[in-house]
Amino acid sequence: MELNHEPGTGAVDGPRLARLFGAPDLAWLVERARRRLVTGQSLTGSVSLHDPTPAQRAAAERLLARAPGGGRSLTVRLDAVDAVLRRSGASPHGLAAAVEALTGPVASLAQCRREEEGAWKRAHAPLDELVATVPALTEWAARMRADGLARRLGRTPDVTFGLLTGVCAALRALPAVPVVSLPAFAARVLGSAHALDDGTPLATLTLSGARALTGFHDGQGTEWRREAWASAGLLRDELSSTVLTLNLRGTPALDRLAEDGEPCVLTLRQLTRRPPVVAAPVVRICENPTVLAAAADTLGHACPPLVCLQGQPSAAALTLLRGLRDHGAVLYYHGDFDWGGLRIAGVLHRRAPWRPWRYTAADYRAAVLRGDSPPLSPLGGTPAETPWEPALAAAVAELGVRVEEERELEMLLSDLV
Repeated sequence: MELNHEPGTGAVDGPRLARLFGAPDLAWLVERARRRLVTGQSLTGSVSLHDPTPAQRAAAERLLARAPGGGRSLTVRLDAVDAVLRRSGASPHGLAAAVEALTGPVASLAQCRREEEGAWKRAHAPLDELVATVPALTEWAARMRADGLARRLGRTPDVTFGLLTGVCAALRALPAVPVVSLPAFAARVLGSAHALDDGTPLATLTLSGARALTGFHDGQGTEWRREAWASAGLLRDELSSTVLTLNLRGTPALDRLAEDGEPCVLTLRQLTRRPPVVAAPVVRICENPTVLAAAADTLGHACPPLVCLQGQPSAAALTLLRGLRDHGAVLYYHGDFDWGGLRIAGVLHRRAPWRPWRYTAADYRAAVLRGDSPPLSPLGGTPAETPWEPALAAAVAELGVRVEEERELEMLLSDLV
């Protein structure tokens, strides 16, 4: 660093300071003083160097103009150094100014932390702009700040700012209507068809926000990610997501199968390219394929329209059920009486509202009374809420047994006659 060469101005006298305090054998002393400035400590008291070399001891003694000392450590009072520097004119403002002249400006840790916090706040600014236009993502944006996911993925404020700028641009365009392929969406909104490929920070954060928009359930794995993207209208592929149906009408293929009373597996591709154009006034939904198969075997073409989720509602199932509701159908749902079944029902209720089909607290209590042979299994898993009837969750918790949908098969079939 170039030192000031104008003594008498209040600034350091460069050559004099270099001779007096800039010797390599005093570097340890300069470093100790700088460390104190950085950590916000005062330049008073003593600092010590264990096992100094003869040259280091001699340099300190020349600086302070004192007789050589002994012992295994070298102790120097910072107040004395400050006084020497001021008195000599090498650094009229004392030790702090001398340290900065020799090593560069000193920023305290507190100042560095303030600057860093400001940089990270600016890095998350795209989230503020997002929630101003998409209030539904307010909680998600707050969680992004609190859990530090974007910060960990971006690592630096500048990278994180760019990452969140892309994420927020994508989320403003979701859910996609009409549905579109994920690569095509990424190319149009983010400038690259691969921007939302699995494993990229941009995909991780965008999928998190998309799920917050749609309420898609937690999970993991390739199939889960496919369905999660599809819940926001983005298709990784159109054929893997399917839904099982019986006696739906509204397309030539469905009409033909309904005449025969045969089940049909519809793909998301079919439902997005040629959805049913009509709907029955009432459509019933079950969770397990055993119910739909029994209905087809028992009632055939006389069975009312029936849709089977086969577990968590797929993108195909959600697309179908929303379309049926848009055409005026009233949906009725039945599933397993256990925490997993109630959780599936809750997800569907948020996405495609339905009415209970023998799926109330009274129905559960009656099913438990009927379920003595074979004995019912004990309840396991994490409790779930039942917003369509809070009393149902309370009853399940109280009685503590699960009633699988298959055990209610005879009663369910009687409703379909």
